[in-house]
Amino acid sequence: MARAKNKPYQIGACDWSLGITCSPAVFDYAREIGLDGVQLSYNKREDETYLLRPENQQAMREASKRTGVKIASLAIEIINSVPLKALENPQTVNWINGSIDAAKALGVKVVLLAFFSKNDLRNDPAGKKVVIERLKQVAPKAEAKGIVLGIESYLTAKEHLEIIEAVGSPNVQVYYDPRNASDAGNDVYSEIILLGSKGLICEIHLKDNDNMLGQGSLDWPRIKRVLDEVQYRGWAQIEWSVPKGKTIQECYPDNVKYARGVFGQ
Repeated sequence: MARAKNKPYQIGACDWSLGITCSPAVFDYAREIGLDGVQLSYNKREDETYLLRPENQQAMREASKRTGVKIASLAIEIINSVPLKALENPQTVNWINGSIDAAKALGVKVVLLAFFSKNDLRNDPAGKKVVIERLKQVAPKAEAKGIVLGIESYLTAKEHLEIIEAVGSPNVQVYYDPRNASDAGNDVYSEIILLGSKGLICEIHLKDNDNMLGQGSLDWPRIKRVLDEVQYRGWAQIEWSVPKGKTIQECYPDNVKYARGVFGQ
């Protein structure tokens, strides 16, 4: 069924962009600025088991219920610095398995897997091969638990499709970030059509790097129209979008307002 043209997207934000990482307190700030949900960091803390422990999961659920702000999804950022693509880091597979368990316990459907910095897959066929094999290891568990693993990277849509097809699981999809795609020189609009028409965009980021959301070079209204064309129904999560010299508190109320204006109608 197509998304009704006047049905709003759910607008969230990444906890790292709100400056309150993996803490129940992030829900209070999210409510204050009018967000529908929060994307929580999984094991960004030195404590790799934080979101696996029942008492911490319960604290997150209680904060969500108290504030009315949803737990939208999880994200594993640490694999940027301890790369999944490196054979010498087998613990990364355990992290993904743990994130699947945490996502299930917290009632969310998507875990973002970040492929930047040391985990960048561009021009790295050997790294892609390792990632494919490791995703094959975790995909059966993701399928059994009903969790989608979303790849966020600078790769083209075609390269994402090649990885997804090699893994062979419907629970490995693309976490699409138009800003990343544009910065990598990719055609955002055709990529959304290619991936979205196959139902392979699990969630999206809204960001304009060092600009306020909507003040960068991306045409967000056009992106919204293309997403509607492919019947995208996931979350829209605001990330970064804080100009130099400005604070999160100065910027995020306006970022949320802009996102509501474009994606909330």
